[in-house]
Amino acid sequence: MPKILIVAATAFEIQPLISWLTDTAHPAGPNTFQTGAVQVEIRVTGIGAVATTWHLAKHSFTGIDMAINAGIAGALDRNLQMCEVVHVVSEQFGDLGIEQADGSFSDLFQSGLADPQQAPFSQGKLMNPGAAAAQFLKPVQGVTVQKVHGFETSIEKFRAVYQDAQVESMEGAAFFYACLQQQI
Repeated sequence: MPKILIVAATAFEIQPLISWLTDTAHPAGPNTFQTGAVQVEIRVTGIGAVATTWHLAKHSFTGIDMAINAGIAGALDRNLQMCEVVHVVSEQFGDLGIEQADGSFSDLFQSGLADPQQAPFSQGKLMNPGAAAAQFLKPVQGVTVQKVHGFETSIEKFRAVYQDAQVESMEGAAFFYACLQQQI
């Protein structure tokens, strides 16, 4: 029986799914539902990469066939529409590195602190190997930050560094990292 893990930072972000599962599926354990031949487990991790990492490390991935991180992201790509559903196919850490004396930022790979090709990274990014399976959603590239950007000047400065990032979240790269390490 396939088992899907659905992770979100807050219950608010996936409340419609939780309500639907509560109304239509059969309970199969704590935060776990059986619907047809599929078992769905819901985990609410808390906000941020640290909370997500801790929560995923605390719980076993045993028996998980697929993992989905669902939630609300900020749009860095001005072509994305408000409330548009997208599929993040790659992630990277956007503020893990060194601020240089001139005010510029060097991530772990640019600064030489980490090898951009050392697993689970590929060219400094965390790539979803199963991305092709969800072609019904618009593929986008994500970046994970400790603070979401809301000031136009800081958004433009950030976009200049992470030019290919289309959405930002506070949990995505932590989720990708854990799943890639577990080969999920």
